[in-house]
Amino acid sequence: MLYPAMGELSAQIHNRYMLVNVVAKRARQIAQAYENAHQILNEKPVTTAINEVASGELYDPEETSPDADALDDAGEPDDMEPDAVTEEDADAE
Repeated sequence: MLYPAMGELSAQIHNRYMLVNVVAKRARQIAQAYENAHQILNEKPVTTAINEVASGELYDPEETSPDADALDDAGEPDDMEPDAVTEEDADAE
């Protein structure tokens, strides 16, 4: 891996083991999203996830949590949050 450099990634996520976990989790999310949408990936999901870390879109979960808007920008859809209550759930209660 030549770009982004490890130093650039370490600036975003300080623990290299956490970096691997964050990148792997995000790469699985990206691959699953493209598979569900029946779209073809232009680059490998790991490459996309690493670039997201380098650009600051993904953060170190052990550090201070960013605000809610930054979490939405990281590619987590609002309707996929486990704590979200749907209208059907509210009617059932």
